[in-house]
Amino acid sequence: MSTNPDALVVRDHNTLFKGPEYQEQRERKKQFEAGSSPAEVARVAEWTRSWEYREKNFARKDLSVNPLKACQPLGAVLAALGFAGTLPLVHGSQGCTSYFRGHLSRHFKEPVPTVSSSMTEDSAVFGGLNNLIEALGTAVHVYKPDMVAVSTTCMAEVIGDDLQNFIANARTKGAISETIPVPYAHTPSFVGSHVLGYDNMLRGILSYLTEGKKGASNGTVNIVPGFDPYVGNIRELKRLLTVLGVKHVVLGDHSDSLDSPATGEYHMYPGGTPLAVAADSINATATVFLQSFGSKRTREIVGGWAGETVTVNPPIGIGNTDVFVTEIARVAGVGVPDEITAERGRLLDALTDSHAYLHGKRVAIAGDPDFVTGMLGFLLELGMEPIHVLATNGDETWANQTRELLAASPFGRQATVWPGKDGWHLRSLVHTEPVDLIVGSTHLKHLAREANVPLFRAGFPIFDRHHLHRFPIYGYTGGLALLTQLVNLFLDELDRNAPDHSFDIVR
Repeated sequence: MSTNPDALVVRDHNTLFKGPEYQEQRERKKQFEAGSSPAEVARVAEWTRSWEYREKNFARKDLSVNPLKACQPLGAVLAALGFAGTLPLVHGSQGCTSYFRGHLSRHFKEPVPTVSSSMTEDSAVFGGLNNLIEALGTAVHVYKPDMVAVSTTCMAEVIGDDLQNFIANARTKGAISETIPVPYAHTPSFVGSHVLGYDNMLRGILSYLTEGKKGASNGTVNIVPGFDPYVGNIRELKRLLTVLGVKHVVLGDHSDSLDSPATGEYHMYPGGTPLAVAADSINATATVFLQSFGSKRTREIVGGWAGETVTVNPPIGIGNTDVFVTEIARVAGVGVPDEITAERGRLLDALTDSHAYLHGKRVAIAGDPDFVTGMLGFLLELGMEPIHVLATNGDETWANQTRELLAASPFGRQATVWPGKDGWHLRSLVHTEPVDLIVGSTHLKHLAREANVPLFRAGFPIFDRHHLHRFPIYGYTGGLALLTQLVNLFLDELDRNAPDHSFDIVR
């Protein structure tokens, strides 16, 4: 065993690369790079923060820089993980599948069981039929799922692989039985985003499971959260519905799949909506969607069921949660108990306590369309002023509805809304029209550091902070958690920048 005390010190890259050997290596590399001088780099960097560069930046059409979205199959994998005993199978290359697993694992800090059909160059030429048949047979034999949910990547879509036909071939050849459910969705990565992929896969699963199951009403209210990166949200929704006394089912419940306890035993398929319960969802009294733009295709099939269909904004903040609770109570025919009214009152009281530190703060926000819509409602309630509102995967319909939401508040009238723009567009916006806060994912931390403003991490993905996904941002309780994080972020900044005479004990 080494007696050198440094041998026991594990250095991260913050300190490791400050060592003399790394500094020397960095200097030696410069002679081969033909790089510009530090002064020239600084000059160009400053120019890229100007209005002149902003106009050039917004004029580009055929290049995307730091798009704030992931691709369809990633969302399809998350949708599959919301159903009990379900194994996601990605028909494509191993590298693509590793990306989806890694992306979700880094956000949720959990293992993500997903298998691949391992397509390679020959599959790209001759088709992936044999790959998918072998993958289905191996997956069912080795991992013994109750259901396999198949999605596709670019490679399979470019060559036109027909999933319905391929899965039928797998049954004919005896690779899988006739009884195991194998829903599927075509999820090409080169169009849409992770939100669309989730929607496509959820539609595929519900279409498959509910076929031929129409019967008498079961008195249940279906909840469709859509692509939700917060397991705490799903648990909070179930708690609220239980307090309301509403018989309910969450269609796509990944709260246990991606937040399972450490008991010493590994369970490959923890939690999830039971398949029989999902099959009976066609007989619900009502289905409530918590995403307008992220559940369009699933709403198409649910709209053909007998029960009422309701769509609300994500229940973030007081107003959005009021609408959610009111609509649930209406469709279920129940009253709102005092316990929930008290939760609402506590959030109102907390807003009163903290509003002085949040009122009038200028905000840039970016993320998935429905998340941005929900968060905007809360920010406006706080008296904060959105300036830049951006969604890479947002369309003009979303933009127009968002503009209406902003125009309805005196705090939203300075805002500009940017559908289809990316993180590099947002950089130009923030440098030319500065803000006090950026709200969004980990991918915005470089911009926040460059602009010297705090980043409030929210949405997907969050790689560089731990456990935020475990706590809800939905409901009155979630609103209180959001408020707590938000106001304390500003108080930390206030203390960090305070002169000695204003370094107060009480805030």
